[in-house]
Amino acid sequence: MPSAPSVRSPLLDRFGRVHTDLRLSLTDRCNLRCAYCMPAEGLDWLPRTELLTDDEVVRLVRIGTMRLGITEVRLTGGEPLLRRGLPGLVARLSALTPAPELSLTTNGIGLARCATALREAGLSRLNVSLDTLRPERFAEITRRDRLADVLEGLRAARAAGLAPVKVNAVPVRGVNDDEIPDLVAFAVEHGYRMRFIESMPLDAQGAWDRDRMVTAEEILDRIGERFALTPIGREGNAPAEEWWIEGTDSVVGVIASVTRPFCGTCDRVRITADGQLRNCLFATEESDLRGLLRGGADDAAIEAAWRASMAGKGPGHAIDSAGFRRPARPMSAIGG
Repeated sequence: MPSAPSVRSPLLDRFGRVHTDLRLSLTDRCNLRCAYCMPAEGLDWLPRTELLTDDEVVRLVRIGTMRLGITEVRLTGGEPLLRRGLPGLVARLSALTPAPELSLTTNGIGLARCATALREAGLSRLNVSLDTLRPERFAEITRRDRLADVLEGLRAARAAGLAPVKVNAVPVRGVNDDEIPDLVAFAVEHGYRMRFIESMPLDAQGAWDRDRMVTAEEILDRIGERFALTPIGREGNAPAEEWWIEGTDSVVGVIASVTRPFCGTCDRVRITADGQLRNCLFATEESDLRGLLRGGADDAAIEAAWRASMAGKGPGHAIDSAGFRRPARPMSAIGG
């Protein structure tokens, strides 16, 4: 039986940042092979026995919401739609008291089949990755010919009421950066919220090249060639800076993790699919919550380990410093 909850207090680090947003990976597997993320042959996936079970996921989220003040949970991967029984897991998480706001990041493949079930289970909103609108380019970037499935998934998400449907794109110089205005126009036309993300050194093959990264300033310049923008700023601790697209009801966002880091207001904590707690996306150390779960630890011990990890969080990722160290795990294994 779980121990009685302690008095809830904020999940603080030594810089006074309060963490309320949990990014929880459900699998490291993915059905795409995006060139900026992993090699064509894929990666060595985690054995299923090492993944958190549904019961373990629910317990960790319950500890987070009841004891640590977590209010938002984003389900990530790999590709979270590959998790068997996902609507049932979402329903269990949405039934917790207090219930977190539940969202999901997906590549959209398979979304058309489950968007309504996820909405009915309690999912509030989602982000869909889409780097190009051109079928041949999509196949080149992802090494899979699945653009039609992603577009169908976007339509299904909107019809299911998973609003706002956010579309995430990672512009890469010489690959898809010429489509930035087209992606914005697509989002405006269909009622999606477009967001561009600066590429980060989190690919499995270690091939990230800053010279190929399209900066936030360049992204905004490209958008400005076709649309007039009015700055909105940043909503709370959200990672995206946003602009209203004049003459429309649409908003476009830019996540500039490299050139305009927002580490000073970061409120996020991550748990990998195998139950390792990471206090920063670029952390080089992890805390083993799965080991505590399977070793019989009570809720108080897991809470203490969680708080201890967050207390050791650094001031920022320091990508531009000489001492920057890439994390051993790529993004697909960490969870977005």
